[in-house]
Amino acid sequence: MAMTPLGGSGDDDAPIMDINTTPLIDVMLVLLVMLIITIPIQLHAVDLRLPVSKTVATAPPPVPVTLRIGADDTLSWNGEPLADRADLQRRMAALAAQPTGVPLRIESDGRASYGALASVMVAADQAGLRRLGVASVPVGP
Repeated sequence: MAMTPLGGSGDDDAPIMDINTTPLIDVMLVLLVMLIITIPIQLHAVDLRLPVSKTVATAPPPVPVTLRIGADDTLSWNGEPLADRADLQRRMAALAAQPTGVPLRIESDGRASYGALASVMVAADQAGLRRLGVASVPVGP
């Protein structure tokens, strides 16, 4: 038979080939305890000294100037009709020269031509306006 019973006549003087892991586990546990004891306790709270802000009275934001492009490509500046493109360029240059940085809001009718909007935006760029908004106005009945 391939297996010998416990009380059988096997070779009792043969060396045991298993590794004794008990001392290894004991050493690992001692090292783990030493590691836990020697690591400093981490605090989760962080002390920050942030600067205190002093509220300064700020001026309200400037009201944007509205440039409206009508359905027939007519231009109006804050509701006032513009005579020609030279008047538009003059007003845009004056707006760009203001130190407060008043924004220009371009409202275009849905039936206005793209060329009118493009020429207004080119004029704004040539005048040096950097705060610019474009809105589409719904087409009325």
